[in-house]
Amino acid sequence: MRVGKKWYRSVWFSDNKICFIDQTKLPFEFEVREAKNYKEVVSAIKSMKIRGASAIGAAGAYGIAQAFALGDRNYVKRAKLALEKSRPTARDLTCATNAVFSRAKNDPKNAVREAEKFVNNTVENCKKIGEYGKRLIRKREKNGRGAVKVLTHCNAGWLASVDWGTSLSPIYMADKDGKNVFVYVSETRPRMQGAKLTAWELSNAGIKHEIICDSASAYFMSDVDLVIVGSDRIARNGDIANKIGTLEKAIVAKEYGVPFYVASSTNSFDAKCRTGRDIPIEQRDESEVLYVDGKRVADPKSGAENPAFDVTPAEFITAIITEKGIVKPKDIKRVCEYE
Repeated sequence: MRVGKKWYRSVWFSDNKICFIDQTKLPFEFEVREAKNYKEVVSAIKSMKIRGASAIGAAGAYGIAQAFALGDRNYVKRAKLALEKSRPTARDLTCATNAVFSRAKNDPKNAVREAEKFVNNTVENCKKIGEYGKRLIRKREKNGRGAVKVLTHCNAGWLASVDWGTSLSPIYMADKDGKNVFVYVSETRPRMQGAKLTAWELSNAGIKHEIICDSASAYFMSDVDLVIVGSDRIARNGDIANKIGTLEKAIVAKEYGVPFYVASSTNSFDAKCRTGRDIPIEQRDESEVLYVDGKRVADPKSGAENPAFDVTPAEFITAIITEKGIVKPKDIKRVCEYE
């Protein structure tokens, strides 16, 4: 994606360092940082400087390649375990670490090449998701003429996916084709990834949008033509885990007859998860809820619960947009296992 006069990926590898755009600095500062070893990569992931399923996967792939260059097999195994524990819900992470480790363990000199191959494939998958998904960006008949209005949640753009994105990729492609697209950007509390990251991406791309409170999604749903969200993990039955707040949007969309689409690489498919109940849900620190910009905004004696993700059952999902095509949730297992 172009920022100013330069093209960037959100995560890349250079001189045995993992370079990344610090997402916690956006939208007011654009800063590139480096991770020199797996502990620094883990810290960047846990602190959400690197975030988004595919971007985390890319960091994991590069982290294994970097570990092969820095230490012996036991060092690489420690790095792999630490990386995989950094964000337990995101399936792309373990998909990436397993892929690079298995392909390079007998020939460590190929580790960087295998990592680049994995990351480049991620980018290509996101591009294909956009090409398939752009066909779905059209008006509902009852909404008449004007812009096609899309509701998003959290950030699943190029920042979260190395390039192109998952849920934003169809929007970028539709805009490129000249479609009149307008995006309702759900703010995504408590870390505000929608307001801080998605809105910044859309502004940078010149796409019309407005930020709305998470709690206003039902209010605006009658004006929405379709919802597109990303996914961090997909179960065999088509249930999906995504950023907390996704489930309520899916329920409201079904009530209003609004198509609800999930855009995701098949790297997020987890054959070991029979249903969404088997998906591990990361619980983050309560301070993210109780504090805003370092200042406490809640009663001093109150605690908070802070699940990072929720699970949307397959029954609320119209279809899943993958790099292999658009499929019904019930068909995701067949599509993911087909090569």
